[in-house]
Amino acid sequence: MVKVYCVNTGTYGEFQEGATLQDIIPAFDFERPYPILAARVNNVTQGLKYRLYNNRDVEFLDYRSYNGRGVYCRSLCFLLCKAVQDVFPGCRITLRRPISKGYFCHFSKPDGSDPSPRDVELISERMKEIVEADFLFRRHEVRVEEAIKIFTDLGYDDKVKLLRTSDQLYISYYTLGDSADYYYDALLPSAGYLKVWALMPYEKGFILRVPDRHHPEDLAPFIEQKKTFEVFSEIARWNSIMGLENVGDVNAACLKGNASDLIQVAEALQEKKIVQIAEEIDKRFHDEEHPVRVVLITGPSSSGKTTFCHRLSIQLKACGLHPCFFSTDDYFVNRADTPRLPDGSFDFDNFETVDHAALEKDVLKLLAGESVEVPEYNFRTGIREYNGKTIQMDDDTVLLIEGIHALNPALIPNVDEGCKFRVFIGTLTSISLDDHNSIPTSDNRLLRRIVRDFNKGAFTAQETIRQWPNVRCAEVKWIYPYQETADVLFNSAYLMEFAVLRNHAERILATVPRNCREYGETHRLLKFLHYFVPVSDKDVPATSLIRSFIGGSSFN
Repeated sequence: MVKVYCVNTGTYGEFQEGATLQDIIPAFDFERPYPILAARVNNVTQGLKYRLYNNRDVEFLDYRSYNGRGVYCRSLCFLLCKAVQDVFPGCRITLRRPISKGYFCHFSKPDGSDPSPRDVELISERMKEIVEADFLFRRHEVRVEEAIKIFTDLGYDDKVKLLRTSDQLYISYYTLGDSADYYYDALLPSAGYLKVWALMPYEKGFILRVPDRHHPEDLAPFIEQKKTFEVFSEIARWNSIMGLENVGDVNAACLKGNASDLIQVAEALQEKKIVQIAEEIDKRFHDEEHPVRVVLITGPSSSGKTTFCHRLSIQLKACGLHPCFFSTDDYFVNRADTPRLPDGSFDFDNFETVDHAALEKDVLKLLAGESVEVPEYNFRTGIREYNGKTIQMDDDTVLLIEGIHALNPALIPNVDEGCKFRVFIGTLTSISLDDHNSIPTSDNRLLRRIVRDFNKGAFTAQETIRQWPNVRCAEVKWIYPYQETADVLFNSAYLMEFAVLRNHAERILATVPRNCREYGETHRLLKFLHYFVPVSDKDVPATSLIRSFIGGSSFN
């Protein structure tokens, strides 16, 4: 017998050795408004087919949890891929981009044409048939060499390249009916769990829509993201030209000794984009009817806002302008006046954390040609201080304002809209593990933040991971609603980022204790990083955006 401590109930249960997580759910009485999809076993996420042979702590998860959503969406992606293969045998489908609350997918038919609305309808009908028949997801653990042979025979070169460049001895692959596929983490027991989803024709492909994270009985609302899609498309075009469409391609290039070249090309592409943004600002600065005088720059946590401001300033100077900038953080209200969350802790991401009235008053004075003493926020004391730092704009000055609320229309509503230029900085992951495994766009930023916080002595890896869900919730509320209002979107992620971060992040993640809840995310990130061939940061220039996280930035 094995003893299980259920975190959901705070009680114990005893079960036969070898019982699955799925078997033991009925033994524990707790509220289950939605189906259980997975569980944390000793803080590590496992599928419901996981068997218990030793005493364990178990926390059951539904779709409202990050890990539960991951299990559901991976299983849904496999269902889609099988349906495409059944309806259009031999077609290669790619699930590239999380976008508009779903996944953008594409495949070319045998005649080379893009999928039509009727094609998408046929795929959807096949998916419903598989769900109705409740096909089983079966897990198979084999040596990597055997998996490579299986996927070679299936023509899945993307998976073959990924597995050949991994350092694993054994891997798990899955089958759904007569279809085999590889996914980097657990799946559901069967297709019958996949009740909520939809396919929607979009651009030259379609979007796989998934359940709403808060109300899994409904689809997540579709949000049009034309500008974001254009950035993704630009990334895909460049990757295709370079022959680097998945992580296996990048790993192979690194193993051939091309890592330095790839870093330099990635940096050059980012600098080229910054130059284009500066030139557009310069063009609009000299517009006689609506001259731009204020550049508003925002992005989620760890997107590289401050370093971007420095690099943009350099390019603006090259255009003959005189940039000056400050952060909305310097206009934080005093700590005692900071809004609080329901649990009583400070809500540092709330819009009311910024004294926007004082900020707007200073901006209006600057635009009127007055000299303004701008504050500097003392994060140690929690006090906004005035230390004699003054700013004044002349005829060639453009003001850069950086901060998470910079694009919020309520920040400086009385400043003429015609003189504003808005920049949104995202970390739109530029590569996928393989054709069927996209990388969450937030993983770049979480790893960046873990490394930066640890190196600066601000927070341990455990503390950063613990805070991350609240950070993400605040971003959804305060930052992302204004993403598509930007004049330009800048992607601060680049091809070699995870390969470079691996050397820094692994040792830091190793400090997280196994007996804490944060270890589950630590385990996932460590497993994820192992898909990348590690690359030294010696060729990363001091002006790189990533230097502000790993250290060695010339802007510090």
